[in-house]
Amino acid sequence: PMGGGEGRTSGGGHPSSPWGQLSKGFPTRKKSKPSNSQILVRRNGRRVK
Repeated sequence: PMGGGEGRTSGGGHPSSPWGQLSKGFPTRKKSKPSNSQILVRRNGRRVK
């Protein structure tokens, strides 16, 4: 998915899994998980909305 090509190629896309889930920096956790109410601060110190 992120390879080169011969000559001019179109831009390409964001890196994703084989079934289309974005894989770099895209939040993939479900919003409806019961334990979400207990997670208040992210690992990097940023607060969760």
